[in-house]
Amino acid sequence: MISFIPTPIGNRADITLRAIDVLKKTDLIACEDTRHSRPLLLHHDIDRPLISLHDHNEAQRIDELIAKAKQGLQVAVISDAGMPLISDPGYRLLQACIDEDIPYTVLPGPSAVITALAGSGFPCHSFRFDGFLPVKKGKRRKSLEAGVHSQTTAIFFESPHRIISTMEILTDISPQVRVCVARELSKKFETYHRDTAANLLSQFQAKNPKGEIVLLIDGTSAS
Repeated sequence: MISFIPTPIGNRADITLRAIDVLKKTDLIACEDTRHSRPLLLHHDIDRPLISLHDHNEAQRIDELIAKAKQGLQVAVISDAGMPLISDPGYRLLQACIDEDIPYTVLPGPSAVITALAGSGFPCHSFRFDGFLPVKKGKRRKSLEAGVHSQTTAIFFESPHRIISTMEILTDISPQVRVCVARELSKKFETYHRDTAANLLSQFQAKNPKGEIVLLIDGTSAS
């Protein structure tokens, strides 16, 4: 059995009792960065063997993890934060489980996407998530234009180092479109910046926001 288990997106207490129970009983935990995951696991008294599973080695790890599952070992997969597979490693491994008829399960739990959507105040009945915005401005503009004209709530991950550049592009596309920048979700300095693209650009030019960012665009408000 291979279990895909979400971990807290910030606050260490945001982990389910079921997740803790499965992690304590598993034979092996595959994680993005063992140095990042070990403190969280030890905080919850979880001391199991760890192995790295990230974007650069997932293809090479698949055969090893599938073989261990076939031997009857219990394998858990976690990412640095939130749900595995969602802009994180795990997709190729889950596909291998399907192809090799390996039993697997996905536990529910923390997700920055859903947390930001619920807290934004934007329409929740219909939304789209497009992962990390492209680094190159041309491709980023195309993604943002699609979000602005989507007639739904468009959600992206963005770096604090590029947020001003991104807001400049958004303001050029539609200065009055409603935008929410959800920052440091579940952490001490959690903040929802909610305004028009033009107004948020002015705010961020005065004080650049730091920390992990989820960017939401209310595509129903575009002029």
